[in-house]
Amino acid sequence: MKKYVSLLLLAISIIAAVVSFTDFQTKVHAEENGEGKLVYVIPIENEVERGLEAFIRRTTTEASDADADHVIFEINTPGGRVDAASFIGEILQDLEIETTSLITVRALSAGSYIALNTDNIYMKPQTSMGASGVINADGTAADKKAQSAWIASMRGAASSKDRDPLFAEAMANANIDLPEYGAPEGEFLTLDANYAVEIDYAEGIVSHRTELLSDLSLSEAEIIETEPTAAEVVARFLTNPVVVPILLSLASIGLIVELYSPGFGIPGSIGIASLILYFYGHIVAGLAGYEAIVLLVVGVVLIIIEIFAPGGIIGFIGIGAIVGSLFLSTNDPGHMALSIAIALIASIIVSVILFKTIGFEKGVFRHVILSDSTTTEQGYVSSVNRLELIGKEGISVTPLRPSGSAEFEEERLDVVSEGSFINVNTPIKIIKVEGSRIVVREIRNF
Repeated sequence: MKKYVSLLLLAISIIAAVVSFTDFQTKVHAEENGEGKLVYVIPIENEVERGLEAFIRRTTTEASDADADHVIFEINTPGGRVDAASFIGEILQDLEIETTSLITVRALSAGSYIALNTDNIYMKPQTSMGASGVINADGTAADKKAQSAWIASMRGAASSKDRDPLFAEAMANANIDLPEYGAPEGEFLTLDANYAVEIDYAEGIVSHRTELLSDLSLSEAEIIETEPTAAEVVARFLTNPVVVPILLSLASIGLIVELYSPGFGIPGSIGIASLILYFYGHIVAGLAGYEAIVLLVVGVVLIIIEIFAPGGIIGFIGIGAIVGSLFLSTNDPGHMALSIAIALIASIIVSVILFKTIGFEKGVFRHVILSDSTTTEQGYVSSVNRLELIGKEGISVTPLRPSGSAEFEEERLDVVSEGSFINVNTPIKIIKVEGSRIVVREIRNF
């Protein structure tokens, strides 16, 4: 009997061991493939600007709130604004979730900086990253101060993720000589996928996201794909450095044309709509606050008051308030000043054209500018030309030096002598009448 009990206990122990080992293998397999983990996929496409920053901030916050295990950034960008890239870099550095960049086509300029701020970089075949020199809006190289700061940022991003900062500097500094990587002195470094893996800037080359997830042991993880909202798409377009001066020009031209138009119509609507779009895009992107809107409204109200109650000072204060609201809604005063200058030049040109073709006969100006005239045809005369006075004789009642007063047939008139002095109570004669000017001469008895 004891023998059978012992055999039964041994069998139970073997079965329990097998079940435990199977459960262990299942758990290991699940962990190795990311089962139960949550991965957020965030696209970084087109130009890097402040609208993209707002999108990255929102989606990474959502990932943190959802306790995501990994965030993958799928990058395809030619670059963009340095300030926007810097803010995005700060967001990534502060993120406590592991991050990976998957370069799907290219990560140039600001795009390479964003990739360098992530924990891992993977690249698809035929992709590239680098060419990160700082270029002004007009296409010229930025000043040395801006270049130095950007180079330091590139080196810092690389060092923060244990990458050799020399290559990051070569992407932004053309003076670094790396001919073996296709970047001799005078050219910015651009890495293809093979070079990036060779210098440990990329962890690997993958053909698609599925392969990347497998490399990251996340093939069975739950994937959350994020997309920009309609508002964020619009904001990204409206905050584009090329679109901003166009919007401001449309706003100023539309409002100026409206001043020359009877009633309120299409030009004014376009102008107001352009201003609304400008501030809407900048509010969504997190650039403008409600204080900018309040300042704008105050400026518009002051200008309207100036139109109907001219004085000068109120109008200038209104214009200053509007300009101030524009600067409050940007973190790039230089670009805003350029945009305002473009809008101002366009407005002046349109104003000159309208003034020469239309004048002030229509629109708001007709209410504030006197257009009536007193013409002879309407019965108006500047003075009565009393030709019947010529030849009349009278006496001076004041000395004429040469002007004074004289009396003619009990009518007192203001007169002027031919030029010589005439004493009081001297006989005189009217010899000429020119409007209100009556010329007299002394009567001499010989």
